[in-house]
Amino acid sequence: MNNHFTYLEASKTLSLKEKVGQLFMPAAFINDSEEEIQQLEKLIIEHNVGGLCFFHSRASAATNFEGKKEVIQHEQSFQTIKSLIQRYQNISKYPLLIAIDAEWGLAMRIENTPQYPYAITLGTIQKKVALIYDVGKSIANDCVAAGIHWNLAPCVDINNNPNNPVIGYRSFGENKELVTEKALAFIRGTQSEGILTSIKHFPGHGDTETDSHLGLPLIEKSKEELIDNELYPFQKLIDEGVDSVMVGHLSVPALANGQKISSSISKDIIKGVLRNEMGFEGVVISDALNMHAVSKDYPTKGELEWLAFDAGNDVLCFAENIPEGIDTVLKNASDKQIEESFERVSNLKEKAIPVHTQNLKPNKNLETNTNLNLKLAQNSLTLLHGSDENIALFRNTNFCTLTIKRSIHGFEPGEILANLKEMKSEVEQEKDILILLTPPQVKPMDYFGLLQEELDFINNLIKTKNVVLYLFGNPFVLNHLKIDNAKAIVVVYQNFKEFQDVATQHFLGEIKAIGRLPVTIN
Repeated sequence: MNNHFTYLEASKTLSLKEKVGQLFMPAAFINDSEEEIQQLEKLIIEHNVGGLCFFHSRASAATNFEGKKEVIQHEQSFQTIKSLIQRYQNISKYPLLIAIDAEWGLAMRIENTPQYPYAITLGTIQKKVALIYDVGKSIANDCVAAGIHWNLAPCVDINNNPNNPVIGYRSFGENKELVTEKALAFIRGTQSEGILTSIKHFPGHGDTETDSHLGLPLIEKSKEELIDNELYPFQKLIDEGVDSVMVGHLSVPALANGQKISSSISKDIIKGVLRNEMGFEGVVISDALNMHAVSKDYPTKGELEWLAFDAGNDVLCFAENIPEGIDTVLKNASDKQIEESFERVSNLKEKAIPVHTQNLKPNKNLETNTNLNLKLAQNSLTLLHGSDENIALFRNTNFCTLTIKRSIHGFEPGEILANLKEMKSEVEQEKDILILLTPPQVKPMDYFGLLQEELDFINNLIKTKNVVLYLFGNPFVLNHLKIDNAKAIVVVYQNFKEFQDVATQHFLGEIKAIGRLPVTIN
């Protein structure tokens, strides 16, 4: 790869076919075999793809929707992605634009890297929005250290459906102004390190109960309702100037002239609403084209890639049929269509790539996230029910502590029920109980990984005992608990050590809980 020329200068030598190749962004996997790595290298060399979007492995949740493959953890994943990026860049005729989903840090895709709180946790922060800028900046620093140019974040979906199986905790909250404010802080922090962002999932994935990895969600709201709420953060952030917009796989008939078609392949939604009505002139990137919301309906290789491009996507993310996709676009698209998308992508590369090819600090290290996570914990802790006085009185009782925490994997229902029976016996004679609850999963499926018997047990304790409960997880868990009878409910959100320490300080009366829940609990 020749770093002495700017990307725009180099791009003048591309053929039309190479220009089409630049619009494709296949998936790259950190934990691929040597054979799979060589297959991707062949694709890069033969088809001049413009970029790569990195995922953990072919078994990870973002690629293995049915969850039938076991995810193997690899201690050296960060070193692996660094060397893979360099390897792929070295064999590419033109600089590759490297993207990743790092909404809460590289840890979203790479183990043993700094993890920051989920967006729902950041959504609780009231006055110190600069902390969210710091999160964006820190994550961007880690992207630079890896050789990544583009963080496909933040989500600006509005969290207005507690049963949302895929967004929920990834949203800053249910209030459109606060979502916009916090997303802008995250974007500004990311930009400060020269890293690109992408607001997603246009036109808004918040109010759905279908996971678009598995099926096509239907949003049956009027255009007026959507403009007033779901589209609000997108419009405000477009007006502020954003690098790119990611279009989700969502059926929104009110924006598509009544058609129940995925937004990712809808000209009405991308060219009509996003481009013409909302005035967005930057790069449009599709959500992953391997997702079943769209991929299962277009078995002919190249057809989905063409439909996505023709609808207005400039970058075709996780395109699985690249040779056929390039040929279909060349066959059907006008030169003008190709040149317009290519120019937008070229401008994006020109903005991002010099930071890494010319100014990259070779010894840049991953951020140390402990201090920032501690500040975030102090500012997000939320006293949802009860009072400090209740906790102070409780603290002076002869209370017992019940820790309910396990992983989602490795426990059979019989084993869980046996543990539950033991816990019931332990607390039978107790009057005052401190419950430290960490649900097995952050997603709402199957009661956040809790058995109904576990929920019944907690609810019975709240009803019959004096209970103070600290929740280290998604606050929507509380929709399954009868919290009104508790002495106090405190939402900690994360189970990081820094958050545990802050929860302890709060229980001991050393600090106040100053966060505010960004969603409504029924």
